[in-house]
Amino acid sequence: MRDARKLIDSIKKWISQIISASGAGGAVVGMSGGIDSAVAAALLKEALGADKVLAVQMPCHSLSLDAEHARLVSDALGIKMVDADLSRPYDAYMEMLNGVMPPSKLASANIKPRLRMITVYAIAQTLGYLVCGTGNKDEVTIGYFTKYGDGGSDFMPLADLTKGEVRKIARVLNIPSVVIDKPPSAGLWEGQTDEQEMGLTYDVLDAYVSGQPVSERDAREIERRIRASEHKRSMPPKCVIVDNL
Repeated sequence: MRDARKLIDSIKKWISQIISASGAGGAVVGMSGGIDSAVAAALLKEALGADKVLAVQMPCHSLSLDAEHARLVSDALGIKMVDADLSRPYDAYMEMLNGVMPPSKLASANIKPRLRMITVYAIAQTLGYLVCGTGNKDEVTIGYFTKYGDGGSDFMPLADLTKGEVRKIARVLNIPSVVIDKPPSAGLWEGQTDEQEMGLTYDVLDAYVSGQPVSERDAREIERRIRASEHKRSMPPKCVIVDNL
């Protein structure tokens, strides 16, 4: 595993370059109460200063504990956080959609991160900021994110970090231990955890993306997920018309 302090310094420099090149005034990050968004927020503060970072908490029939952890992180970092409760907009949207075509459980769950994406972009555009993504290398590799939801961002500072490296960095950045140690969850439904939904542990994913051996079964499942989610990591295919038709 790579040195945490060197990783932090490298990512800080990269964030500064991204913001400077864009001409943006700062960055907005969705604060979920989980470790990835906490580390992303901490890196933004390190790179840009607290006054150029805005965290947005966006509960959507979420656990109250997530809100407590999000506030705990923002207070510990000394960055501003605003609350945008999406529960009522979600209910209104679901009422409309149920009258058109009742969505499946997963389709319903994926509406939540898409509403969050709309919200952070509206805030970022108003402020002249960029939207910071929070996906790590494990999740990006197998497509464990919602297309045009939490996968929608302007830059992704954690995308080359394994989950283990995110945890290591979190400790160096003094992220509250209760956030570091709790089971990772996208909060899509009550009791949902990342590892349970994926059917893979982050330790196995860390090993695979780092080029270390994993079981044949795990390798097959990871590679299946990579193939199935390729569309999430690419721009939509374009039909190119041949000139000599």
